[in-house]
Amino acid sequence: MGCAHGKCCNRDSSTSDEDAGHHQRGIRPYKNKDGLTQRSLELVHVPSHNFTLQYSSLTQHGYYPDKTDRENQDSFCIKTQIQGNPNVHFFGVFDGHGQYGAQCSNFVKDKLVEILSSDPTLLDDPLKAYNSAFLATNSELRDSEIDDALSGTTAITVLVVGDTLHVANVGDSRAVIAVKDGDRILAEDLSVDQTPFRKDEYDRVKLFGARVLSVDQVEGLKDPDIQHWGDEESHGGDPPRLWVPNGMYPGTAFTRSVGDSTAEKIGVIAVPEISIVRLTPSHLFFVVASDGVFEFLSSQTVVNMATAYKDPSDACTAIAGDSYKRWLELENRTDDITIIIVQIKGLSNQSGVGTTDSEVHSRPCQTGGSMNQSAAIVPPLMHQRPLESIS
Repeated sequence: MGCAHGKCCNRDSSTSDEDAGHHQRGIRPYKNKDGLTQRSLELVHVPSHNFTLQYSSLTQHGYYPDKTDRENQDSFCIKTQIQGNPNVHFFGVFDGHGQYGAQCSNFVKDKLVEILSSDPTLLDDPLKAYNSAFLATNSELRDSEIDDALSGTTAITVLVVGDTLHVANVGDSRAVIAVKDGDRILAEDLSVDQTPFRKDEYDRVKLFGARVLSVDQVEGLKDPDIQHWGDEESHGGDPPRLWVPNGMYPGTAFTRSVGDSTAEKIGVIAVPEISIVRLTPSHLFFVVASDGVFEFLSSQTVVNMATAYKDPSDACTAIAGDSYKRWLELENRTDDITIIIVQIKGLSNQSGVGTTDSEVHSRPCQTGGSMNQSAAIVPPLMHQRPLESIS
C-alpha cells in the first residue's frame, strides 16, 4: 500500500491452505516478460553450520495503462559474505512509493547494506547494528539530493548469521518462512505489516497528531469519527491512512518507512521491528517479497506455491505470474512485484544447536515516542499478530 491514490488494497480473503493442490496443477509459465528481471539459481555455503542457501529472485515492472513509462519502484539486494565472512549473508526487498520512489528504493538498498557491512559491531551485536543502519540510512537519504518529502520506501530484510536469521522490517512488505510440521508445511510470518490496522501502530501515530481516516472518510462518504476499520484481510479495499492535522496529505497506508520526511512529522518512522529465528531442520525456505506479491496472496498460499517447485527460480516465476494475474483480475493495473526465495539445504541438528522449535530472542528496548528509538523486537508468531510493539 502506498499513497492515497496509489495502490488499491483489495485482498483475496478466500485464499486458503487448500490452494496448494490447485497451484501445483494449475500454474503455467510466466508469460509477461516486459520489465522482468530474474536472477538464475545461485548457491552459497554456510560453513559454520555446514548447510547451503540456494536462492533466486525476480522483479517485475508493474502494469500502469495510464503511465506506460513509469519505472519499477521496487528493488532488491542480495549480498553474500558480508565483511568477507562466509557465514553472513543479506537478502532485502525495497518497495518505493511517491514521485521519487524508485530513487528512494535504489538509494536505500545500496546504502543500508553498505552501512551494515562497514559496522565493526555487526557480529557482536547485530540488533544494534541493524537498528543503527536503518536510522543512518534514513538520515543519509534525507541529506541526499533525492526529494523524500512525499516519497520513500519500505524495507524487508533478512540477515543470515550462521544458523540464525535476523529479520528487520520497515513498512508493509513481508518475510515468511516455511516450517515442516508433520505432513504439513506451514507459513510462519517473520514480519508483521506496519499499518494503522494494528492497534499499537495506530496508537503510536496518534500520539504524533496523525489523523487516521480512510479515503471514503476523508471524502465525506463515511463517518470520520468511526475509528475501526475491521481487519486488513477483509477490509483492505479502503484502508485507514495517515493525514496531517490540517491537510489532505500524505495519505500513507503504512506507519513506518525510510524517507517520507513529511509523514515522519506524524509518526511514520524508519525504526525497524526485528525478529530473530534460530534455524532448525524443520525450516525449509524463506520468502522475502514486496506487497505486490502479498496484496492478493496469503503467506500460506505463497508457501504452498513455493513448495511445489524444486528450483526457487521456477517458484519465483510461478508466484510472480499468479500475483500479476490476480492483480489484473481485480484491478486495471498491477503493482511492481519483487520476490526472493531462499531454500535451506542440508541443515541438521548436529550442524548447530539441536532444537526442534524456533527460538526467538529479544532484549529490552527504549520505549516512548522519540523518533530515535531502538528497534522493536517482535517474535514471529504463526498466524498471529506479534506481541505489542515495544517501540
